[in-house]
Amino acid sequence: MDKFTTITGIAAPMPMINIDTDMIIPKQFLKTIKRSGLGVNLFDEMRYDDDGNELPDFVLNKPQYRAAEVLVAGDNFGCGSSREHAPWAIKDFGIRCVIAPSFADIFFNNCFKNGILPIALPQEVVDVLMKDAEKGANARMTIDLEAQTVTTSDGESFAFEVDPFKKHCLLEGLDDIGLTMEKVGAIDSYEGKTAQERPWV
Repeated sequence: MDKFTTITGIAAPMPMINIDTDMIIPKQFLKTIKRSGLGVNLFDEMRYDDDGNELPDFVLNKPQYRAAEVLVAGDNFGCGSSREHAPWAIKDFGIRCVIAPSFADIFFNNCFKNGILPIALPQEVVDVLMKDAEKGANARMTIDLEAQTVTTSDGESFAFEVDPFKKHCLLEGLDDIGLTMEKVGAIDSYEGKTAQERPWV
């Protein structure tokens, strides 16, 4: 998993509430078990018409937001079914951070496991960040995980909370497998000892 330390990038404004996981990645794209290749289908039903043509009014289709690394969204982001493909699609598109007033719990935790930083901030702060994002490609937002701050293009900074363990995992680029591999020495030692004490196992 890629480490997350500090990013400075374009933030896309999506002031919609209750964006569920089926909106993020519709069910017909859930057949794959690969974490790559889903970015093209992110928000598929909002990005394309029935013939597969891009809808120019959708924020991520606008030239100034095609390279967005931050998404500023409305309340209850990631609600709905607990599909891990949702953070896969967000990450594959290139978005590393989602900011909203609140998140669905399962989606929130899945983000951390896939290298995405979800930041919950009060509505009044999200409103400020939304306005900053609406400035387009020239307004770059900075997310500093170590300092736990979000800074607007105008230099206004806001602190956010993050679980220390989840913060450690993002900073070090550790998913569940990576966390296990940190203990590989102890695991090998235990298995060697067990093989001697109980060779029949």
